[in-house]
Amino acid sequence: MLHRLLAIWPLNNKPQIYHRLCPERAPPKHRYATIRTLYHPCTVGEVLDSQALVLYFPSPRTVTGEDVLELHVHGGRAVVRSILGVIPLAATSESGRADARIVRYAEPGEFTRRAFYNNRLDLTQVEALGDTLSAETEQQRRIAVRGSSEVLSKRYESWRQLLLYARGELEALIDFSEDQHFDESPESLVASVTEQVLGLQNQVKSAIGNASRGELLRRGINLALLGAPNAGKSSLLNYVVGREAAIVSEEEGTTRDVMEIGVDIGGFYCKFGDLAGLRTKSAGSVMDIGRVEQEGMRRAKERALVADVVVVLIPVERAQDDDGRWPFRLEINSEVAATLRSCDVEKQRVVYAINKIDLIGSPDGVSAVQGLLKQKISDLSLPHSPLQVMVVSCAPTRDQGVDGHGMQHFLEKLIGLFENMTAASDIGSANLESSLGATERQRLLLEQCSHELQNYLDQANQDFINHKLDDDNMDVVLAAESLRSAADCLAKITGRGQVANVEEVLGVVFEKYADQSYCFFHLYASFRLTTRGAGSA
Repeated sequence: MLHRLLAIWPLNNKPQIYHRLCPERAPPKHRYATIRTLYHPCTVGEVLDSQALVLYFPSPRTVTGEDVLELHVHGGRAVVRSILGVIPLAATSESGRADARIVRYAEPGEFTRRAFYNNRLDLTQVEALGDTLSAETEQQRRIAVRGSSEVLSKRYESWRQLLLYARGELEALIDFSEDQHFDESPESLVASVTEQVLGLQNQVKSAIGNASRGELLRRGINLALLGAPNAGKSSLLNYVVGREAAIVSEEEGTTRDVMEIGVDIGGFYCKFGDLAGLRTKSAGSVMDIGRVEQEGMRRAKERALVADVVVVLIPVERAQDDDGRWPFRLEINSEVAATLRSCDVEKQRVVYAINKIDLIGSPDGVSAVQGLLKQKISDLSLPHSPLQVMVVSCAPTRDQGVDGHGMQHFLEKLIGLFENMTAASDIGSANLESSLGATERQRLLLEQCSHELQNYLDQANQDFINHKLDDDNMDVVLAAESLRSAADCLAKITGRGQVANVEEVLGVVFEKYADQSYCFFHLYASFRLTTRGAGSA
């Protein structure tokens, strides 16, 4: 693992720590890597690392905007421990005497905080940095990259500037309407501002929707596996995750609680919930529904109603009829049907999968069973659920192991659904794809901004323009205040702009995305330690 040791000095203070660790050696050329031997500052000739890599970066083009000395040292614990121990001894006071008291560990997120205060990062980029460090899937990496660029912050700032200009026009109307002649009538001026605000409101609403879609990529897409006992939910889960994660048995009710497992599917982080089977006590059944199973069924219904995608498994069954034939049969019991109706009311995304199609020998039989399921679902009268029916089987085949009797097609369909769920929406020529990288904090502030914009639009209706503008300027004052509040929300997102209480969000953001290394501070200087492995060049 590669770590780094960073030292940051104020411009008016010579890098005495370097000279005490590397005596009689000139500092390295700016931005060039140089091999140096590190010595104990208090013991003559004692070598700490014979081949440390040293780089010096002058401000302001550094990670924090300050002078940076970077030491790459070998990763053995003893080497790291010894260098950590001597850094305080290498520090000297203004009198030139060693003083370990002027060196301290950096506070959580202090490097990032310095970068923010020196205008190297804004809050949107700080949050994207945290997302980059925690990204586990390809889609999570992509939205982190979107947020780390300046596109988001520049868009928020352009919106803020638009609001400041619009507010200035309204306030000029308030202050000078009686003393100065305007090229436009007050009605035309307010109408022009309102048109700009309406266009901005549409963009903000679109960005809010994209941020919600991006949050699906960041936190993961929740899927609920719903069905009757022995429908194959646990078998499907085991196939998807590639291991025996859930118990599979012919005995009904082996899953009593929600089992949740995260897995990467096509770059999307998905959280599959294997739910308890839903059943009713039929006349011929010998198994009662006990209190534990009832609680499991309650939790299953509850989880299905909050899932992003509900996968309903309905197994193919064969039963001998009076004529001695063994026709295929599909059953949707009353508990499953009631849950599907509840999901339809909540407008949940529902995918139907016919399981155990290995029992069907011909394509015509598969088509017939699909038609049968579509008819049964149609009988349930679910107006909000677009019908997506797939066929799967988790049964092993002779040549291919646990194959996809439709499994690969099933996963591909899920990936297509995920892509549709997380696709960015744009307004006109405004490309808002980067807003997928907006965090939950940014989304909440955008919603506040949208609320203030709507307040303005409500005040600037046609009746206000035609009747109240000349009679009473108080409505104009309130409208301008709404624009000021909306601009403040955008300033809080980036941490820039003239807003008094932006400091209140800084601590939370920086502590959440703390630096991942050993950190020191020397006067105004900081150190962050990492190491090179044995195979590093």
